[in-house]
Amino acid sequence: MNTFFRITAIVLLFFNAISALFGGWALMSDPSGETLEMPLSFLEHSPFKNFLVPGLILFIMNGLLSLLFAVMALLKFMNYAWLVIFQGFILVGWLSIQIIMIRDFYAPLHVLYFSVAILLITAGWILARQDQSIYQSH
Repeated sequence: MNTFFRITAIVLLFFNAISALFGGWALMSDPSGETLEMPLSFLEHSPFKNFLVPGLILFIMNGLLSLLFAVMALLKFMNYAWLVIFQGFILVGWLSIQIIMIRDFYAPLHVLYFSVAILLITAGWILARQDQSIYQSH
């Protein structure tokens, strides 16, 4: 069972990493948002004038961190399960702040990524509990 949740977490982390690296890079490369068909009006209730900083945050926090944590889970680094949980909460935070700032809930993407976040948190929690019970039995 541990293998199933570990593989699930790794797949979700790679999915999040690839999409965030692509999206973040696109926003940093074209801060106007035109490449991703995102109007600057999305930012009118935010502290940002263009998508450069949000793109950078997306690239690092959801892209690079997810990639790093996926590799750590692949290599079974000690306590990697807590990093999976942490990434799930980072994604929840990113999405929540995004929805508040753009004042719109785009169901196809937001439901998908909230689901990814919930699955990361759940898989990480199960893995952490399994690791804890293994350490307690020794």
